[in-house]
Amino acid sequence: MSENTDKAQSGATSVRDLRALPKAHLHLHTEGSMRPSTLLELAEVYGIPAPEMGVYESFAAFDAIYGTAVNVLKTEADLRRLYDEIVDDAADDGAVWVEPAFCPPMLPWLGESEHVLEIAIDALKSACQRRGIDGGFLLTINRADVGMAAGLADLAARYAGKGVVSFGLANDENIVGPEPFAEAYKVAKDAGLLAAPHAGEMAGADSVRRHVEYLNADRLEHGVRGLEDPAVLEMILERDICLDVCLTSNVLLSVVPNMEEHPLPRLLDAGVSCSLNADDSLLFGPGLLDEYENARNAVKLDDVALAGIAAASIAHSGAPDSVKREAKVSIADWLTK
Repeated sequence: MSENTDKAQSGATSVRDLRALPKAHLHLHTEGSMRPSTLLELAEVYGIPAPEMGVYESFAAFDAIYGTAVNVLKTEADLRRLYDEIVDDAADDGAVWVEPAFCPPMLPWLGESEHVLEIAIDALKSACQRRGIDGGFLLTINRADVGMAAGLADLAARYAGKGVVSFGLANDENIVGPEPFAEAYKVAKDAGLLAAPHAGEMAGADSVRRHVEYLNADRLEHGVRGLEDPAVLEMILERDICLDVCLTSNVLLSVVPNMEEHPLPRLLDAGVSCSLNADDSLLFGPGLLDEYENARNAVKLDDVALAGIAAASIAHSGAPDSVKREAKVSIADWLTK
């Protein structure tokens, strides 16, 4: 059964504070969650030209700007600062769990991947303790580099339950499909990690189907184009796969024409579990709370639907059972106010 409401829209006027709605942030990329002010400051410090953000005519243009955010993380202190800010932003937006995607080989100048991951785990843990929330990592393969898959799967498996909770696959799904990553995903799944690859963003329903079948997905980062094929939609429902939806990035990357026509309401009405997420707030603008506001004001979801989305985000996260139980009660309380 989906954690979302059976009816996505009612047209009811909403007054509840969305910041007070407990939620998980499941689809956010570490470097892409950098604050613009931090990027500008670090770029100046390191003499790196600051990119122009906000308009992306292609995925490649987006990816090039993302690379700049990676390149300004020159020191361990820079990475720790970034996780402090990611957790602060998540907590300020009402998140009780944050699950940032991270690919340690993207920062080779900080050391071997295991060392870089240990820095990140310690930084995230410390920041979460300071703010009174919880979090874990979605360790992610860059699909443009198939050769890293086996090593990252082994690394993820070694740190399963010790800071890593899920296993991802990022970058444009048209570069290479899921098939070369099947063995890596088996290693991760056997270690107890959730499988959360990107699919159904830059490619259609067949890509969704293949990522589900070959990688045994528990969640899909995006996945919205699964609606294009009723059989694929039925697969998503049968397996109770959560779609980690990002409204604004779908618009800016031309996955959908505009916010008002986003398929999220149709997915919810079909019974699909969906979470709401920022994807890359540095590049697209809105943070987690902003996307909940967009879902209310532009997509026209009522508070019951928004509470269902928050509940789905918690239920399908890598959070411990204690966090899930407490959040479930708090979400129900939010709806009574």
